Amino acid sequence: MTATMEALGEHQDVYLGELHHEQFLHLGNLDDIEKAIEYGNRALDLTPSEHPRVPTQLTCLGAYYNDRFRQLDNPEDMEKSIDCHKRALGLTPEDHPEFAYRLGNLGISHSVRFRHLGQLEDLEKSIDCKARVVALTPDGHPDLPNWHATLGVSYADRYRCLGELDDLEKWIESDSRALALTPDDHPDLPERHANLGMSYGIRYQRLGELDDLNKSIDHKTRALELTPNGHPDLSYRHADLGASYGTRYQRLGQPEDLDKWVECDSCALALTPDGHPDYPERHANLGMSCGIRYQRLGKLDDLDKSIEHKTCAAALTPDGHPDQLDRYADLGAAYGDRFQRLGTPSDLEKAIKCQDRVLSLTPNGHSELSLRHFNRAILLHNKYRRTGNRSDLDNSLGSFRNSSDLSNGATRDVFNNALRWTELASKYSYLEPVEAFRTTLELLDQFIWLGGATKEQQLLDLSVAEGLAAQAASAAILSLEFNKALEWLEHARRAVWNRRLMLRSPLDNLASSHPDLAARLESITQQLHRTSSESPESRPVPPEHRHRLITEYIDLLAHIRDLPGFGDFLLPTKVKDLLRAARNGPVVVINCHETRCDALLILPGNNRISHVALPNFTEQKAQNARSEVEAWLRRGPIPERKVRRPLQETDPAMGLVLSNLWYDVVKPVLNYLGYLNNPPTDELPHITWCPTGVASLLPLHAAGDYDQPRSRVFDHVVSSYTPTLTALLAYTPTVPSCIPEILAVGQESTPGHGPLPGSVSELTHIRSHAKDRAVYSQLTGDQATTTTVLSAMKQHDWIHLACHAQHNIVDPTKGGFYLHDGALDLAAITRRSFKDKGL
Repeated sequence: MTATMEALGEHQDVYLGELHHEQFLHLGNLDDIEKAIEYGNRALDLTPSEHPRVPTQLTCLGAYYNDRFRQLDNPEDMEKSIDCHKRALGLTPEDHPEFAYRLGNLGISHSVRFRHLGQLEDLEKSIDCKARVVALTPDGHPDLPNWHATLGVSYADRYRCLGELDDLEKWIESDSRALALTPDDHPDLPERHANLGMSYGIRYQRLGELDDLNKSIDHKTRALELTPNGHPDLSYRHADLGASYGTRYQRLGQPEDLDKWVECDSCALALTPDGHPDYPERHANLGMSCGIRYQRLGKLDDLDKSIEHKTCAAALTPDGHPDQLDRYADLGAAYGDRFQRLGTPSDLEKAIKCQDRVLSLTPNGHSELSLRHFNRAILLHNKYRRTGNRSDLDNSLGSFRNSSDLSNGATRDVFNNALRWTELASKYSYLEPVEAFRTTLELLDQFIWLGGATKEQQLLDLSVAEGLAAQAASAAILSLEFNKALEWLEHARRAVWNRRLMLRSPLDNLASSHPDLAARLESITQQLHRTSSESPESRPVPPEHRHRLITEYIDLLAHIRDLPGFGDFLLPTKVKDLLRAARNGPVVVINCHETRCDALLILPGNNRISHVALPNFTEQKAQNARSEVEAWLRRGPIPERKVRRPLQETDPAMGLVLSNLWYDVVKPVLNYLGYLNNPPTDELPHITWCPTGVASLLPLHAAGDYDQPRSRVFDHVVSSYTPTLTALLAYTPTVPSCIPEILAVGQESTPGHGPLPGSVSELTHIRSHAKDRAVYSQLTGDQATTTTVLSAMKQHDWIHLACHAQHNIVDPTKGGFYLHDGALDLAAITRRSFKDKGL
């Protein structure tokens, strides 16, 4: 009797759960989904675990949790949904007719969690589940088109995440199969066409194949034809098709596409009700397409309509909307076009009024004037693209130059506007990309000096500087301007890593003929350096004082550069001087940018820069490798120097990093140099690596495939590093006959750290090697304190440290060496500004 009542209760709970779920789907009442979950859990509790109804109940309960997650966005519901679907699947034999359905539910749940949390693992599981469902679903099954479609959605998600072309191909393949299997009278047929039209359009954007764009238009057209009047997606499909016609018009210039573009935008606007969030955008789109048709056909009616719709778009765009500035700028440009056509002064006044409106929306602050010039530059650039008039281009370029002038705004915003100029100039060569990059790089010193208020922000600024260097160098390499690429890279790297050395090196020459100017410049430089330092002796400096210092600094540099013989003072070092960096063997500069990766080589006795393309290496690969190295450093294998097993045995991930670096970077360079074919010898050639940007932390000296013979970098060369080429030029003994002095520092037993017994023999070898070649002295044990070592460094030419070290990934200047009384960090060393020293 009890078992019978429990069974009845279980059936009743199942029925009530399904009933409340259906009501929730129709009415959206949250109370219904809460009750559905309540009854679903109760039914599950009343059902024996081995009962055949349990998988079905778990499937229903998983769906309930999924629907509540969509309503409340509570991650716990998503976890419970996945758990239910996993349990349901685990209780279902693979030959069960519901197995594929339950596997698909699990895949969909992983998709939902991926879109919520963004974890790639969920997306991979989703694709795996959905692909298996497609494979398990027999031909002719009514659900097969839907499974192909949902699999296509997951491939689309992964393509957007990773950018792999294979995922884009699978996305199109899935959408194509979903469409082919959908009956002509099926209500999802318009959506199938729309989805395939979108995926073809994305592939056109990726590959530029006109056939993809044509197919995109065909399927979007068919989707529109099949969409009934009154459907909520109708206006969107008109707008989407219009955008594709616009793209094809811009590619081919066919007037039929332009007319259809305008027609689609007109229909999209007519079908969009007042007050709809997309209503201003619909006006803006139609204003754009009418304006472009005016530019093609010259019909004044199109220009009038363009102004009419752009006026509506601007008026309907609420204050603070991100498109507001652009819409007023577009309207101003349209008024300018009509002024050019008719010469009506009122149109010019309206154009100016629109520009004033744009300027009035610009936030207050030091950057305001710079941004005004930049916006004007964009407006004039668009006008030039329509008219082709050189004066518009000159005015646009003049505004770009003004926006990049330190006198017109805050340093940070001026620099950022100059960066935006380089981005545009990279697309449009007539915007003087060489001048844009040169201007931006010449602002680099001021940008770094007047960086963020915090040390963390200053480090971010340095990252921006390295990105600029990589982009500028890549642009120069693309133009086969290897010399310029090296000069720009070195200038940015020097500003980032060695600015004080850069300033002091030319001071001797300046002081020999203008000692007062040299002393004044050094004084300002030291004050600026202290304002950017977190050293204990630095004091807070009022912002007004920093601005006064930088103004004085800029003015003084301009004055010095006006002097005979000092026109290039503190400007990028010319390549003819950088060639001297290869005195002791080849120097290899590695540049990584999202568009390409390359190696620039300075070879001894060679007066040209050599170039080795690295087609198999990418910025993303470099970033992935850097992340792995940083994670490895955080795990702490380096701080204690001791005998360790080979890296590839203890950390396979790092072994893979070293292998990739060998095949993608180091091996191509060594092959170019002809070092791979050299027979084994004790006298290996020397090579100096200068990795830049995201590649800076990569262990090129350890690169290799450790499972293959003679496939490690140290089988072929002795490696060194340099942060900049200038560092290799800096050590130039002024008196060649002087005997160098070497300081060796050893810490066999450092308080708080493990013993280093090998440091004793290490110093013994150095003493023996230095005999008759250099004056040798050493500090060991409790003699080697931070104070004594710093003091001794001033008296010696070279220093060798045999002690524990620390790395700081966030701020490299906080890394350093553990001595008897504490850590001697790099910041303390650089504050001493040693000259002509070696490490």
